[in-house]
Amino acid sequence: MGQPISPELREWLAAQLVAGHSVPSLRASMRAAGWHNDVADAVLAEVEAQAAGVAAFAAPRTRMPGPDLSASPLHVDAGDRQVRILQTIRHPRVIVFDDLVSDDECEGLIAAARVRLARSLTVETQTGGEALNVDRTSDGMFFERGENPIVARLERRIAALLQWPLEFGEGLQILRYSPGAQYRPHYDYFDPAEPGTPTILRRGGQRVGTLVMYLKEPDAGGGTIFPDVGLEIAPKRGTGVFFSYDRPDPATRTLHGGAPVLAGEKWVATKWLREREFT
Repeated sequence: MGQPISPELREWLAAQLVAGHSVPSLRASMRAAGWHNDVADAVLAEVEAQAAGVAAFAAPRTRMPGPDLSASPLHVDAGDRQVRILQTIRHPRVIVFDDLVSDDECEGLIAAARVRLARSLTVETQTGGEALNVDRTSDGMFFERGENPIVARLERRIAALLQWPLEFGEGLQILRYSPGAQYRPHYDYFDPAEPGTPTILRRGGQRVGTLVMYLKEPDAGGGTIFPDVGLEIAPKRGTGVFFSYDRPDPATRTLHGGAPVLAGEKWVATKWLREREFT
């Protein structure tokens, strides 16, 4: 018969690790209490990985994606074009770019994505997989890195603009928001306290930045909102909003969402950046 592991036992084991008790000593205690070896080994490996993830991401990172704006430039070199700086905020770290995506690129991405759209999923931190989320009512799809010439060109531009290796980026996601569709406020980082997070982090570590690019603007509504600072960014075609988070914590003030589309359609392309190569 199996031996179910309760949330209370996981919490107790995590507390013992934080208190300085070693994994071998906890394993010996579990075995003395009648736990099977394989069950003890499995739960300890899980709790240890989760504890390591929490410790690794507790402190702010010093190396982060983003352009150098120390001289307050009006434009930033993105390799194949000069991108205009429209607006910046320091905390949260938000930068709004203009002339980031051309009209032809917007149309090309929409046309290639349209035939592959499905109801958008979100990462499920309970399991490390994906699931439908009632807070997200868009349709979407993912391009593989470098899947077609437009995607490859845009990814090179993003890497140059944000001074972050191309390989550290997830695949480009395209989303369509019809009238009434929205994405309620949320964080993009993965919560270290969730049981599925260690599985997610194996593919490239934590997310450290998000770039949302507007491919088609709606007739009304659909702004990107940051409730903690009262900021709403209009979804103007060809522009993009970048924000970064140096640790997975609400203190980054990166709570954000997509306001409901009131008329027309909104199309966006999203690039999430990881702390190391995404596989």
